[in-house]
Amino acid sequence: MAKTATVTKKPGGKPTNKSVGKQQQTVWAPGMPFTKINYILMIGGLLVLLLGYIFLSGGGTDDPTKFSEAIFDVRRLYVAPITLVFAFLIELFAIMYRPKEKEAK
Repeated sequence: MAKTATVTKKPGGKPTNKSVGKQQQTVWAPGMPFTKINYILMIGGLLVLLLGYIFLSGGGTDDPTKFSEAIFDVRRLYVAPITLVFAFLIELFAIMYRPKEKEAK
């Protein structure tokens, strides 16, 4: 997870840690952008995506001259797309989620 540090610059250009009336600049510390929770949510979203694509599968026929009504099943028309949209929302949340930082006392 990326942490921030506040650095204050004096007019001479030397950074100090004092923040009394000085201009503050946020500097990002290097680190991993995602935490364990982010990866768990991403894996969960991928599993729901897989389930949605499984719901979409099937409905074909072996004989190309015959029409199969199975492609208009409720599972393929409603359940699978809703599942896929829900899975993509989980993925978006997993990427954007940022846990609250604990304040040092």
